[in-house]
Amino acid sequence: MIDLRLLRENPDVVRASQRARGADESLVDTLLAADEARRAAVGHADDLRGEQKSASQAVAKASKEERPAVLERAKALAAQVKEAEEAQRAADAALRDAHLKIANVVHDGVPPGGEDDAVTLRTVGEVPTYDFPVRDHLEIGEALGAIDMERGAKVSGARFYFLTGPGALLEFALAQLAISRAVAAGFTPVVAPALVKPEAMEGTGFLGAHGEEVYRVERDDLYLVGTSEVALAGMHANEVLDLDGPRRYAGWSSCFRREAGSYGKDTRGIIRVHWFDKVEMFSFCRPEEAADEHRRLLAWEEEFLQQLELPYRVVDIAAGDLGTSAARKFDIEAWFPSQDTYRELTSTSDCTTFQARRLNIRYRDADGKPQTAATLNGTLCAIARTIACLLEVHQRADGSVYVPKALRPWLGGVEALTAGMTLTAAVPPPAA
Repeated sequence: MIDLRLLRENPDVVRASQRARGADESLVDTLLAADEARRAAVGHADDLRGEQKSASQAVAKASKEERPAVLERAKALAAQVKEAEEAQRAADAALRDAHLKIANVVHDGVPPGGEDDAVTLRTVGEVPTYDFPVRDHLEIGEALGAIDMERGAKVSGARFYFLTGPGALLEFALAQLAISRAVAAGFTPVVAPALVKPEAMEGTGFLGAHGEEVYRVERDDLYLVGTSEVALAGMHANEVLDLDGPRRYAGWSSCFRREAGSYGKDTRGIIRVHWFDKVEMFSFCRPEEAADEHRRLLAWEEEFLQQLELPYRVVDIAAGDLGTSAARKFDIEAWFPSQDTYRELTSTSDCTTFQARRLNIRYRDADGKPQTAATLNGTLCAIARTIACLLEVHQRADGSVYVPKALRPWLGGVEALTAGMTLTAAVPPPAA
């Protein structure tokens, strides 16, 4: 949630952010009113408690003749305090409800507009050309015995799949490469739970406007995560961290998305599915370090795609297309030959103090005072979509698929995936 001090001191900044997002500006005034009402309720309750304390002390000092009247006054004040405390609880609830409805305040420089208004910052790598008819990743994957959508649908329904043979090995290879690169960069590897409590989901901003995207296990009141960002953020809820430098995690988990509202989009293949595995980077840092950390996360994502020898572009996402928690977001879109366009492969978001304020994650400043931390996230490898891109970009005329050099150590050294290939157990890369 946003900082209430910013709201009180610069409400027009929050209104401008809402306008840029295409969100309801009136929510700012609702929050201002709720904040004022809550502070008034707190002040009134405090005043009455002070009077009650004085009345209680007066009882002890009252004469026999005065005592009945003083006791009656103390009793009346006790009832008033109870009413005031109930009013304060209601004001607290109203404030929290209004507070949760305001998205993070977008950074200066974020492009205005919506989904089609992202700004391309740079393009890296040459778009490949082919002297044969280009096939999409599903056709390639089925021919290799790597992807089985038909049986995935038979077992689980639409937008589920099996990765088999070389497809399964490719998943493990990508996960190993991503985790090894993250550890080399100083991240702590984490295998994160895919089921979380409502507090973690709400704290990271994935309920409310995004609630339709989330799978809920109603019987246990748990949610299936759409990214390990949720569990990684919740891991340090209600803690005070040592943040002499950024604290970084590389989380692996299965991810689940209902894809509500995406009917008819990418129904073929494994680009937009209900379940996939992902390696996610997550950072806790001091707010003044967040902008630099955001650029570092983006750089690590770019390095990973360069290792996979994939052409891509980096785009600055427009305000109206930002998630609730993000103040700024960069996407990396890789080239998909079958669609003759760039498609999102990874992203990284600066969530400032928005998530940490909801989850009560703090650090101590130079004076030892607790302050709200900043959180950032970045996808290092969304595995299913990355497999789709690899198969398409690196396809060959004979039906084989070139294996990038960085992946070969994790695939037993093979230089190409071929139909009917003998599967070789992957071996760790040689020591540096």
